[in-house]
Amino acid sequence: MTARDVKFEGLTPDEILDLDVADVDELVFNGEAVVVNIGSAQILGQFSLQGDVMVIELAQIDGGGEGVLPAIGSLASKLAKQRDIREIEWQVHAVTCAQPNLKLRQMLVRRGFEIRKVDGVGEVYHQVLTVTGS
Repeated sequence: MTARDVKFEGLTPDEILDLDVADVDELVFNGEAVVVNIGSAQILGQFSLQGDVMVIELAQIDGGGEGVLPAIGSLASKLAKQRDIREIEWQVHAVTCAQPNLKLRQMLVRRGFEIRKVDGVGEVYHQVLTVTGS
């Protein structure tokens, strides 16, 4: 299964990209914690737009494989380009888990995430990506 085959709450990435911007803002980029089913994973996260920065904060990932983060990243990049967003900031709360997912941590490090203290958030795996082609 590729990242583009993964469904987000039953919708393909292309179906999400075709939604009205106001609907996506209301459902996704509302700055509230949400539980989202992505493929076989259940994600607790918060998604927001802060000026020209998209913030993806993931608190918990249950189930699923390593394809979940690339799937989120791919869709986030497409949404960012669609909206002329300059950066995507990732904050993944996998630093102090009671039962850490070592594969997730290894993948985050391989992808260039660093442990950083973020004001108002705490210690997270953090990365800021510049959106190209926006």
